[in-house]
Amino acid sequence: MTPRLLAIDIDGTLLNSQFQIPPENIAALRRAYESGVEVVLVTGRRHAFALPIAQQLGFDLGLISSNGAVTKSLAGELFHQDLLAASTAHRLCRELPGFTSHLVFTFDREARGALVLESFDAFQGSIFGWIEKNRDYIECVQPIEQSLSCDPIQAMYCGSFERMGQIHQALSASEVIRDITVLRTEYPKRDLAIVDIVNAGCSKGAALARWASHRGITREAVMAIGDNHNDREMLEFAGVPVLMGNACEELRGFGWHLTCSHDEHGVAAAIQHFIG
Repeated sequence: MTPRLLAIDIDGTLLNSQFQIPPENIAALRRAYESGVEVVLVTGRRHAFALPIAQQLGFDLGLISSNGAVTKSLAGELFHQDLLAASTAHRLCRELPGFTSHLVFTFDREARGALVLESFDAFQGSIFGWIEKNRDYIECVQPIEQSLSCDPIQAMYCGSFERMGQIHQALSASEVIRDITVLRTEYPKRDLAIVDIVNAGCSKGAALARWASHRGITREAVMAIGDNHNDREMLEFAGVPVLMGNACEELRGFGWHLTCSHDEHGVAAAIQHFIG
């Protein structure tokens, strides 16, 4: 079955290691769109941070952001939103008090305060580029729980592999784990790990399934391309799951189709193979 819906991750998939879209990927996606294939970008980025990437493609598409918590059109029309309850976010701060220096809350606003953290001190190294690109939207609030006057979209911890491993252990031992979904994104070469906290049941896969159902497209006709741990549910849902050549080792064990790396325009190669 030729795919009717193409779901593509952004970082490590659509973008190369220079955080640019290879022209081969743009050309292949435009061919797919013009042949009648619907395209949706599915990312851990918040909507506003992903929007400039989506706009470069030059055609209408859906945008699933914040690991499935928000689904909007390019024009900003909201299809679905799955917020993290403020009460759950408060519990996160109470039950993991030693890790708030690595914590970021994302809110549904496009101004300073869209991203909230306690201070910039812990956000050095590989994550500093993200800080610089989003500085105009960041507000420092200490203690961070004082920012929770409304439900956030998600919480995010980021830092070194060692530090994020400690956070994983603390989350596993906490009571709040019952009310959240924990999603990982890892970049070993940069010693950067991200632990995203979204509402229970929320994921890229759940959001993609919801969108496919809304569009009347069966999972067998869905093709998904990804590279990292947080893409797992999306790839498991898709009838045609495709891994990038730079994908993490854990995902490679599922036996999914393997395309070229993000620096070898693997998205274009996968589209050529399955769509033409």
